[in-house]
Amino acid sequence: MRSLLTGNEAVAEGALAAGCNFYAGYPITPSSEIMHIMAERLPRRGGVFYQAEDEIAAINAIIGASWAGAKAMTATSGPGFSLMQEGIGYAVMTETPLVIVDVMRAGPATGQATKPAQGDVMQARWGRHGDQVVPVLAPSTPQECFDMTVRAFAIAEELRTPVIVLSDEFIGHGREVVEIPGRVEVPSRRRPRGRGEPPFDSPDPRVAPPMPPLGEGYYVLVTGSTHDAYGYRDTRGFETHYRLVRRLWDKIWLNMDKLFDYEERNAEEADVGFVAFGSTARSVVKAVEILEARGVRAGYVRLKTLWPLDLRPIRRLAEAARAIIVPELGMGQLILDVERAVRGETRVVGYNKVGGGEPIYPSELARFALEVLGRA
Repeated sequence: MRSLLTGNEAVAEGALAAGCNFYAGYPITPSSEIMHIMAERLPRRGGVFYQAEDEIAAINAIIGASWAGAKAMTATSGPGFSLMQEGIGYAVMTETPLVIVDVMRAGPATGQATKPAQGDVMQARWGRHGDQVVPVLAPSTPQECFDMTVRAFAIAEELRTPVIVLSDEFIGHGREVVEIPGRVEVPSRRRPRGRGEPPFDSPDPRVAPPMPPLGEGYYVLVTGSTHDAYGYRDTRGFETHYRLVRRLWDKIWLNMDKLFDYEERNAEEADVGFVAFGSTARSVVKAVEILEARGVRAGYVRLKTLWPLDLRPIRRLAEAARAIIVPELGMGQLILDVERAVRGETRVVGYNKVGGGEPIYPSELARFALEVLGRA
């Protein structure tokens, strides 16, 4: 089925297609349309919609719903995302599958409530304290909002982890044709084969342990404190904590081949390259076409997964390009990863816009690239 949808509408359709049956949230621009659609559609499908009193309650509600067996989700924007961080950390430690959508806007604090930005990258990766890894997906179009929301549920269920979908206002409110398949496949979380199978350990670090749903006769302890394979607290022992955190870390990083996704063009032959994500990546694609029409060899790496991040595509681009440009709607966060990947082998330059709701236009990027190459 083909539908004309905004990115926010596509997120909601993706969640419903993936089997989401519990949504808790608090209204906040520019993500509120996701909540409005779920409020209307979920009860008709036998699901549950809950408008929480704030984002702290919302994140904790979906954690509880997930342990009761639901496929659970929330959506928010910067200030609400900040309030959810402690709950997300608890979900990491308790290996709770859930999906969080952050439709980014300009900050800090209340900032510009309905204006687009890309300043939540580091918060999405590192907003929680302690050693933890949360997969972060970055759509660039309404179609990818649908596809990546479905994929986020699949990752969450398979690896027993929170997954973040990082959109922004341009994508959330931009309207395009979206292809909605009649059926999507999302794996079901693995359940214990018996009461003796531990819910917080796995012999294979790439495989998540089984998750016993509450209320079905399994005796399971769920705690954010350091715990052993059966959930019993051990807040003093080195070995218990190291084993647990190492497994939580490996569960994501050792699945890099499954989780990391990107798109590239002319990466191994470009004189000038771009690395971008989200709505800004759309301008990069057009800017490369403009440069090629002027006889400039240009290429890009468009990141669809921001975490875990495989640096090898960026390094390939750096081997060929005389310069890499990193455009961002913000003061620059992704550029730090590009500099880390390049390791001084070529020039890395940021192109930044902050606030006001103005995009980075393809013509600007093409002109800036020519200046960087000395051909303006």
